[in-house]
Amino acid sequence: MKLSLGPILYFWDRDALFDFYAAIERAPVDVVYLGETVCSKRRELRLDDWLAIGERLAAAGKEVVLSTLALIEAESELAFLRRLVENGRFRVEANDMAAVNMAAGRFPFVAGPHLNTYNAGTLEVLYQAGARRWVMPVELDKHVLAGLQAQRPAGMETEVFAFGRLPLAFSARCFTARAHNLPKDDCGFRCRDYPDGLLLLTQERKPFLTVNGIQIQSAGTYNLVPYIKELETLGVDVVRLSPQTQGMFRVVEVFREALDGRTDPGMAESRLLAYMPGGFCNGYWHGQPGMNWNRCG
Repeated sequence: MKLSLGPILYFWDRDALFDFYAAIERAPVDVVYLGETVCSKRRELRLDDWLAIGERLAAAGKEVVLSTLALIEAESELAFLRRLVENGRFRVEANDMAAVNMAAGRFPFVAGPHLNTYNAGTLEVLYQAGARRWVMPVELDKHVLAGLQAQRPAGMETEVFAFGRLPLAFSARCFTARAHNLPKDDCGFRCRDYPDGLLLLTQERKPFLTVNGIQIQSAGTYNLVPYIKELETLGVDVVRLSPQTQGMFRVVEVFREALDGRTDPGMAESRLLAYMPGGFCNGYWHGQPGMNWNRCG
């Protein structure tokens, strides 16, 4: 199986982004997704910057994919989306149907995790449009995956989100701005203050969700490293890690060792506990409420 690094879901400053991807050039990942998927106001990097980063990663032997916004709200965003799809160098990860329609019949693309790919009919439609890889929606479980794998079109790769806070929902409103009593159009980019998201607690002071601009994420960190062999048996082609500020390169190393058979996946789980802020979760994989945590074995 290949190891991928998903797009950064948070608002990091320009220097942090360049430094991170410079280090990723040497990291043992096979696929790197670049770009902004959450909020179009986050413009630390221009398209030319992303393309330049992509060229350096490609020169380092990585497959580079440009990810699109999951929620399109304005004509300006559609115009940028068209430039992204027609970049002429890298294929895109389509995270909404506007991107699918722009790429359909013209460019091979990745069907991202924010598309509602819940059945074999949808897989076939996406394949006919040009998708050559699909990313399983994070809320599906291994039993649904098994059924879809048995019916996926020949030539379609499967990618599974395997580490990071789960992206659960998007809204036209900005939750981070709201938390600071600010309007969305004058937010002051407060999400920059939360490079791993803003944790929400229940009245009992227990982790509940994470706010990331217009996106809601899980509080716990999803982790499928103990189930690497299951993923392999199910015919998964790519395992995705979602970037975070805490110990990301250590996370990459642990997953790489598990994928290569150099460490037991069950033992690898304990090595990642220090890098899972907000608690742990893997309920969706087992067909349970997503916030549940099932210990390996």
